[in-house]
Amino acid sequence: MLIADLHTHSRVSDGLLSPAGVVARAADRGVGLLALTDHDETGGLDEARAAAAGAGLRFVEGVEISIEWGGLQVHIVGLDIDGSNASLNAALDSIRTGRVGRAQRMSTDLEKIGIPGCLDGAMRHAQNPNLISRSHFARYLVEIGVCRDVRGVFDTYLVPGKPGYVTHRWATLDEAVGWIHGAGGVAVVAHPGRYRLSRQELRALLAEFKDLGGQGIEVVSGSSHSPELCVEFSRMAREYGFLASSGSDFHGPQESHVNVGGNAQLPSELAPVWTAFR
Repeated sequence: MLIADLHTHSRVSDGLLSPAGVVARAADRGVGLLALTDHDETGGLDEARAAAAGAGLRFVEGVEISIEWGGLQVHIVGLDIDGSNASLNAALDSIRTGRVGRAQRMSTDLEKIGIPGCLDGAMRHAQNPNLISRSHFARYLVEIGVCRDVRGVFDTYLVPGKPGYVTHRWATLDEAVGWIHGAGGVAVVAHPGRYRLSRQELRALLAEFKDLGGQGIEVVSGSSHSPELCVEFSRMAREYGFLASSGSDFHGPQESHVNVGGNAQLPSELAPVWTAFR
């Protein structure tokens, strides 16, 4: 049975392993189909593709685009994209430009509640300073003992309503789907169970995504989907006619809930998203 993991991250964005390291880990764990989907960045795809070719592992190029919808940050994964597409990369560069400013504001807010030095500390965890993220702040706060683990940092400081959360103008849903399609890819709603949306709001998101030409939904997500949520999103995939995707959302050892390739198999009655790959 094919082990597919279509949502992983390397240290090119906020993961802990190199792109080649993610591929090596996937190969060791028997993954047969892998996508690297770094946040708003395609810079690790060449390295990952070369490593996958050497390991005899089927690899598709991916990206996870940060958007704003309904006042919340939502993620749209692009799969089987052309990572060298000039229009896509120009758009991703525009998203990355605002990350440093957001990080500076986050650091200022955390200093106000007695946690100084967060920007410098987070930057030490970011290989690409233009992609500094909440995960890098979380790792620093764990490092200095503010919280026991990354999940605790997010829950206490880095989600809406908490002292370290700063809003940012991300892309729109329309823009993200258009960029992915322009790069020849398949657009997928990432980990829908993770967003603080009511059932009605989630259905509105999925309906708009469908109307814009979105094709898939992550039914299985290692970051946030319980078995009960997998059942719910299986039903929604059938209702909206979405292709189904499965991914670990792996960021690194000892940090992610699920290892590379450890995500559950898709229900057999669903059409897997890889049937749409070139």
